[in-house]
Amino acid sequence: MRIEDALRLAREAELDLVEVAPMARPPVAKLMDYGKFKYENAQKARESRRNQTNTIIKEMKLRPKIDAHDYETKKGHVVRFLKEGDKVKITIMFRGREQSRPELGYNLLKRLATDVEEFGFVESSPKQDGRNMLMVLGPHKKKTEARAEARARKTANPDGTVTEVVDDDRLKPEQRDVRDTMAGFDPNQI
Repeated sequence: MRIEDALRLAREAELDLVEVAPMARPPVAKLMDYGKFKYENAQKARESRRNQTNTIIKEMKLRPKIDAHDYETKKGHVVRFLKEGDKVKITIMFRGREQSRPELGYNLLKRLATDVEEFGFVESSPKQDGRNMLMVLGPHKKKTEARAEARARKTANPDGTVTEVVDDDRLKPEQRDVRDTMAGFDPNQI
């Protein structure tokens, strides 16, 4: 079709003549509302950006001779990161003569992997990298699922306040005891 005929058709239909494939022979053009076309393309681009997940890798550094309490603290951080849907890179840093005993780091990484297997899986097995030994853990849940679950835990009350449902495993034993004794507490009985 000639360009003049296509422009006349576009004017009659009160639409725009938009060139879709300029490199094709002959060039391909469509009759459409150009403003609507631009808006729909922008919406598609925005939707694809929103559905795109940014993978964040959190890092936790340990030493081969870590104390039991320090290990539990670091493990708690790893569990929190995995619950939030983030990957975790575990680094064991060797110094001096510790470098001659890489099995200590390997055993520590294996122990950590078994301790957190409920929340994540080993994405890359332990590897020696110079003075460091690395392992990457991936979450079982995707980031979007973890966010949706966190939002579901927080519920809005009619008076505008927000109540967060707390998992028992996040409470310390002494907090659980207080909560359990307060469950049957009636302030009017005092």
